[in-house]
Amino acid sequence: MNVRDPFGTHRKSALSILKTTASRAAVDLTERAVGASINAIEKGKQAVDDFDMSFTVPKHVPSFGNPQRIVEDHVWGSTAVARGGKTSSQSNKNAGMLGGVQDRVGGLFDNRNTLPMYKDKPYAYPASQRARPIWRRKRVLGFAILLLLLLYYFGAFGRHHDTVVSSTPMWAWLTAGSESGKTANWVQRRERVVEAFTLSWDAYERYAWGYDQFHPVSKKGEQMAPQGMGWIVVDALDTMILMNLTSRVTHAREWISNSLTYDQDQDVSTFETTIRMLGGLLSAHYLSNEFPDLAPLAEDDPGAPGEDLYLEKAKDLADRLVAAFDSPSGVPYASVNIGKYEGLPAHDEGGASSTAEATTLQLEFKYLAKLTGEKYFWDKAEKVMEVVDNNGVEDGLVPIYIYATDGTFRGNNIRLGSRGDSYYEYLIKQYLQTNKQEPVYLEMWDESLRGVRKHLVTYTEPSGFTIIGERPDGLKGSLSPKMDHLVCFMPGTIALAATGGLTEAEAKKQPTWTKKNEADMDLARELMQTCWGMYKWMATGLAAEITYFNIANPPLPEGAPHHPPVEFDAGPEAEWRKDYSVHAMDVHNLQRPETVESLFYMWRITGDIKYREWGWEMFRSFMNHTAVPEGGGFSSLSNANKVPPVMRDNMESFWLAETLKYFYLLFSPNDLLPLDKIVINTEAHAFPRFDMGQLFSTGWKRKPRDANGKMIK
Repeated sequence: MNVRDPFGTHRKSALSILKTTASRAAVDLTERAVGASINAIEKGKQAVDDFDMSFTVPKHVPSFGNPQRIVEDHVWGSTAVARGGKTSSQSNKNAGMLGGVQDRVGGLFDNRNTLPMYKDKPYAYPASQRARPIWRRKRVLGFAILLLLLLYYFGAFGRHHDTVVSSTPMWAWLTAGSESGKTANWVQRRERVVEAFTLSWDAYERYAWGYDQFHPVSKKGEQMAPQGMGWIVVDALDTMILMNLTSRVTHAREWISNSLTYDQDQDVSTFETTIRMLGGLLSAHYLSNEFPDLAPLAEDDPGAPGEDLYLEKAKDLADRLVAAFDSPSGVPYASVNIGKYEGLPAHDEGGASSTAEATTLQLEFKYLAKLTGEKYFWDKAEKVMEVVDNNGVEDGLVPIYIYATDGTFRGNNIRLGSRGDSYYEYLIKQYLQTNKQEPVYLEMWDESLRGVRKHLVTYTEPSGFTIIGERPDGLKGSLSPKMDHLVCFMPGTIALAATGGLTEAEAKKQPTWTKKNEADMDLARELMQTCWGMYKWMATGLAAEITYFNIANPPLPEGAPHHPPVEFDAGPEAEWRKDYSVHAMDVHNLQRPETVESLFYMWRITGDIKYREWGWEMFRSFMNHTAVPEGGGFSSLSNANKVPPVMRDNMESFWLAETLKYFYLLFSPNDLLPLDKIVINTEAHAFPRFDMGQLFSTGWKRKPRDANGKMIK
């Protein structure tokens, strides 16, 4: 997990970010006023058009191929307006010399039992609107024009216009009462997740097929490369396999076979392309072979010409990405040109790579090495871990930037949010991937978790929630009580590390179970509650991108007495709400998966039903507040702390690849992808655990450390 920015739009200087932030805040305020005035003008224009009875082609023509329209047509066909009832005829009487012309013209082209072309304002608009005296209509129009001129004078026009949509539930089941706990029908709830996925996928397929980005509100797509990278198709592929969506997998596979090429002169993010594209292809290969009854395709059968399609595409992509590792230190460059096989340093941060990005490639390249027997994939990925560790950082906590030129860190900023997070995640997952045959990664994980407890964990006031803060000026600097939503991968990862993927009950029976494991599970539970509070605090029930907390000065050390409430009081003035704070520029929700990811791990490992219930409540919030009308699917939010929320008009690929997949697994039986048999990469792509065999081994050893983890020279 890391900052999701495959197009590099967020890699700007602090000054440019400050300027953008300030201008965005100003534009947001003015755009709302402009939107209101434009709406008034449109209404005024409609009144004038009604009076003149002039025929104009509507700007926004609905999709006539949308299945939703068929249902609406049926309802419309049964109304008095569609049958030419009293309201319609009365309107024609008031139409003057051209009365009925629109209906006659429309009758040449339209079935009267279908919705009018201009769906928002049917031809038979309410008679009360048409009967208004003209002087009233002119006054409304004049006032709107005056307001518009004033706004224009003050420079209120912005280029981007976020969309506010109604939060009225689009599905009946959202308003119906639901059972809770053990009496709930979890199979049925899982089917709701499948419905959400198919709605999202079908909207993408209808409006932006093959594109790398999908804008569900405006219903269009964009590419990040001239011929596309398969950003959404490949990332979502293994989710469809798990959900047994055979026809959709068939379509995706055909596109990958016939249209996907990586032979393009294009710079891409080494990290994002590895975890999403390489990871997605490898996971699809694994699932289609290990579970042939899930979305079965003849093309994948042994001996079929396309049997190894996913693996062949993965190998081709990896051969291009591996050029990023050709740096003086072995630390990969931030970007790579996949057509020229050339690694490229970052454009900012003095050319330094993100530490998390450089150290979150290992699961993918090691699994590919195992599948192909190409040891250089393994060696390239493994070398990075040695270089990072040889810096000898204190207590296992690494700064968030590292130079590819010499392998040293840039700056002292330490955090488990963006650019730091998945370094720690992949320590324990590398240990598990090779069936615990590389203890060096367990040692590094344990050292890092001790460092987290010592330097980053504290408790909030007045309620005593457990948080993981940041040290932007290094371990000697002050603790910032800031948590990215990305940090919420930690509860699940801590629980996974403590039990190895077994249930907690099974793990406690093992001779290796210790008081440390017990304490780690307690920490995982406390952090899980804090992350859930991020959702409960927001108006939509969907967490902000960043949350701040109220803490003591100086911060309480890890282990200090703290007694957070068991439940979150729903009252707006509840005491626990004082512990949380969200800044105005952090209220966006990007459909991120980290919290539901941890809920999935916590449910599987502890068996506590509350984690499933929290997940179901979260899923309902996504359905209530991120659904796009008229079959658009789902969108991320610009403001998740108001109802109705403001939409960003973007569907993140990890909404399909991660968030909905984790909801699906959370509501599934535990034997689907058992945690003691697989390892899941940071983009939720599943790989098998495996033995290294004779070809592979850990090719490096740690240098001696003192009690604080510093290297002994």
